[in-house]
Amino acid sequence: MDGEFSTLSTPELVDEITTLAGHLNAANARFLALIGELDRRRGWAEWGVKSCAHWLNWKCGIDLGAAREKVRVASALVGLPRVAAAMAEGRISYAKVRAVTRVADAGNEGYLLNIALHGTASHVEDVVRGYRRALDAAELTREAVQHRDQHLWFHTEPDGSMVIRGRVPAEIGALFRRALEAALDSLPIPKDVSAETSFDDLHRSRTRRVEALAVLAESFLANGPKDLSGADRQQIVVHVDVETFQHRCAGRCELEHGPSLAAETARRLACDASVVRILENERGEPLDVGRKTRTIPPGIRRALNARDKGCRFPGCTFKRYVDGHHVRHWAEGGETKLSNLGTLCRFHHRLVHEGQFAIQTLDDSAFRFVQPSGESFDSPLPAPTDGRAIVVAHKAAHLDITPTTAITRWTGEALDLGLAVDILMQRRGKDVSAETSQPIRPP
Repeated sequence: MDGEFSTLSTPELVDEITTLAGHLNAANARFLALIGELDRRRGWAEWGVKSCAHWLNWKCGIDLGAAREKVRVASALVGLPRVAAAMAEGRISYAKVRAVTRVADAGNEGYLLNIALHGTASHVEDVVRGYRRALDAAELTREAVQHRDQHLWFHTEPDGSMVIRGRVPAEIGALFRRALEAALDSLPIPKDVSAETSFDDLHRSRTRRVEALAVLAESFLANGPKDLSGADRQQIVVHVDVETFQHRCAGRCELEHGPSLAAETARRLACDASVVRILENERGEPLDVGRKTRTIPPGIRRALNARDKGCRFPGCTFKRYVDGHHVRHWAEGGETKLSNLGTLCRFHHRLVHEGQFAIQTLDDSAFRFVQPSGESFDSPLPAPTDGRAIVVAHKAAHLDITPTTAITRWTGEALDLGLAVDILMQRRGKDVSAETSQPIRPP
């Protein structure tokens, strides 16, 4: 390597570095455009991953956080044609584009682009950070912050009480209900409980649920989070007919005191749960109740966790909150031994039981995940390439990148951050996309 560059003078070395930086900028622009198209098509879903970012993590070896950021930038560039074009021409780097896309819109795209062309990456970050602080002060109220995530919503009434609303899947709701009932059992029974049903009794029952919720919160704060995976996690009761469970045919499959479930959901929950066999007559009356058994014994579960260290699905990064999965289900005669077990996060566990993937055990105990189409997921990562191939490809595309293309046009003047933020605030909400772009140096 030293011999390859020893004949280059320092100016030649600098020119090659800056030229290649321009080519990398242009290559990154195409890379982002391809990512954006893949995400719009949801092409990543064919591999059974959760998102385009997870696909990039698996297929391209990109850290999950960085992959999420690339997907975000790719999506934002669709609405920023001038920024996208400048990057495709090799003039601005991914670092600058990443910062610009956090706040850019049709009204300020041209201004931010000129900041990126004439300023350093630090200048761009400072301007964007200052603008976001100004936006937060102008727009984000306390109530708006509380309502950004609608999955579990709560707000405080003027009298100080809190209103909580939520909508959760049936199995999570069943877990919550079971936990609330256990907390209720821990509360002392009021002495004035009446045997008659009345409005007062109903109010008392609802009040005790609030007290039970306080017990749940206090218990978590006292003991901290615990990963109740497998048999300990599934403290919910599902009633399912044996024929329905084994052969996926029509029949009873429902949560106790709750809604019906798909038979495959019951099979997924039963992969690693406590199971009780009940023999009933035609009227549903129990004739015999067997002993409760655990599908995966604690010793095998410890060995399984030590071996797999998280979800086994290719590219998945989940280490906690994983289920034990029987490759061949125990209801079909599959043995509860390490060679027939693997850990899957709950997302991929559900996909496997929905039939979107089959698992094959290979000779070296590795797993192969196979789609119904027959495509498998044990292909290697793309082979790396060097910068020369990028240069050749860009020359073939008649892309003119020189040693000065990617060089920042900053000449050392100080950045007037206050002026830059003021200009951006003035352009907020305005469409100035038709304006002629004039060079603007960092104020």
